[in-house]
Amino acid sequence: MSSTRAWVRQHRLTTFFVLAYVVAWVPWPLAEAGLIPGQFFFPGAPLVAALVVIGVAEGRTGYRDLLSRLLRWRVGWQWYVVAVGVPVLLVLATGWVVAWLGAPAPDLSAIVWADVAIVLLVRLVDPTDGALGEEPGWRGYALPRLQLAASPVRAATVLGVLAAGWHLPLVLTGNLPVVGLPSTVVITFLYVWLFNRTGGSLLMALLFHASQGAFTYGMLGFDAADEDRAAVVYFAVLVVAVAATLVLDRTAWRTAPPTAIATADEPLARTGR
Repeated sequence: MSSTRAWVRQHRLTTFFVLAYVVAWVPWPLAEAGLIPGQFFFPGAPLVAALVVIGVAEGRTGYRDLLSRLLRWRVGWQWYVVAVGVPVLLVLATGWVVAWLGAPAPDLSAIVWADVAIVLLVRLVDPTDGALGEEPGWRGYALPRLQLAASPVRAATVLGVLAAGWHLPLVLTGNLPVVGLPSTVVITFLYVWLFNRTGGSLLMALLFHASQGAFTYGMLGFDAADEDRAAVVYFAVLVVAVAATLVLDRTAWRTAPPTAIATADEPLARTGR
């Protein structure tokens, strides 16, 4: 056990990402073989991976750090608007562009906004959902450690690629369009920007993810063909949004604030492993 603990302490990020993949992916081949019902993919795997690695490598100090990021709510009211509102604006922009390309205008009157709000709230407390299931791992644990040795741009790139690859089974089982993978890479830059601009607030990233899943372009009433087009347009809208942060807020991408970087208690933590 001591040798395992020492290895995990020296390779925390590697262990985290491997566990996140394994815990999410293992049920998939079992489902394909008919050994368990349905096509199962566990979205809470990053949360599980983070809790396991913290327990092995850091203990109470690590858990306190993760909890403090989750409870970091004094960030200014405008960031709450950004966290909840930007995902909505991205979807609305997607709908407008798809309509401009020839699709019927989105029917927003058919959307029950009270239901959207309820879904958002449920996603904030459901560890088996993508918001609470992923954010404590991707942004709460991995990102602060990536930023120990990498700039925000580099950290966003690495995290985006690994988070996108983690979603691969959803593409192969038809639950996510192929363009959803590059979209995941790109939107990771928005998460990193929000996380750093709010001093490492996991709560803001959680709100952003919950809002992203509570209101989607699939709710705009498009037929199948236009919804496929919407997926591509959504990717383009994300690219524009990220480009805007890179150009208009360059200082945010130079260096992460100290509060958005993990505490390096040991020299080996500086390696980012």
